[in-house]
Amino acid sequence: MARGARVIPVATRLARRRLVDDNGCWIWQGRHNNCGYGSMTMQTPDGPRSQSVHRVAYEHFVGPIPAGMYIDHLCRVRDCFNPDHLEPVTPRENLMRSPIAPAARNARKTHCPRGHAYTPDNIYASRETGRICRTCQNARSRGEAVSA
Repeated sequence: MARGARVIPVATRLARRRLVDDNGCWIWQGRHNNCGYGSMTMQTPDGPRSQSVHRVAYEHFVGPIPAGMYIDHLCRVRDCFNPDHLEPVTPRENLMRSPIAPAARNARKTHCPRGHAYTPDNIYASRETGRICRTCQNARSRGEAVSA
């Protein structure tokens, strides 16, 4: 940091770029990264570094983020940094909560494309394609037309 440079408290920096919407989201009005998350430069022991605003806000208002945890936006708004809308979760939990991640969408499916239920006795795992419907696979193996 330059000699004589003024240090602006984190809470002030966050408040200056905050717009509160009708849902109580604190929408970041500053720089964003390529994924749509708010970004700000913070001074670290290694020098200035770009950090995600929601992580900075969580650590400032709530406390340290446990090692290996992600911060999930409960409101699903990427540029929200309201600490009441943020929760530390495991990377898997964060992925499974996503409404758009292919792994999460597939995990929520309860039936195969032909309508057979994905139950423990009707599926098996394939490294290449994930879950396989045993009913459909058995019909294909016998050369039969697959139907629901």
